[in-house]
Amino acid sequence: MYRWYVINTYSGQENKVKQKLEHRIESMGQGHRVRKVVVPTEQVSEVKDGQKIQVEKRTMPGYVLINMEMTDNAWSLVANTQGVTGFVGPRDTPVPLTKAEIDRLLHRETAERPRTQAQFEIGETVKIISGPLSDFSGEIAEINEDQQKLKVLVSIFGRETPSEVGYEQVKKL
Repeated sequence: MYRWYVINTYSGQENKVKQKLEHRIESMGQGHRVRKVVVPTEQVSEVKDGQKIQVEKRTMPGYVLINMEMTDNAWSLVANTQGVTGFVGPRDTPVPLTKAEIDRLLHRETAERPRTQAQFEIGETVKIISGPLSDFSGEIAEINEDQQKLKVLVSIFGRETPSEVGYEQVKKL
């Protein structure tokens, strides 16, 4: 029975491991045991030089997904591939992913709108350009990429006051 499994790799080597696995599967005649090898990615909007661009980012750095029929030969083929550090699971027992987990990992881009990655750093000074505190400057104290918000410490009447603002409400100084 074909199931999805997670393979540990060295971070940054996911695409090389995928290519090596696909080459080994083909050269060793194991195509009937392995259906698909996937590096999970998502589209992220980034702002570079004032231009919004789409970039593909890995959602699970250090991991590759594989849909395969788990046999001793198939396990050995994957485990002995250069760059693979093992399967996710206890010792020598890979744990298959559930249907809900694989749907979430592989169909993430259809379920979510493209995210904008923060181009800000904690401690950086920004100017608020819209909202009730527009024209105030402050220092970034927190970055919440999931909600696309920043917590900016603004000095009002000599006191630092935290203010939560969206990425689009500030600009770098």
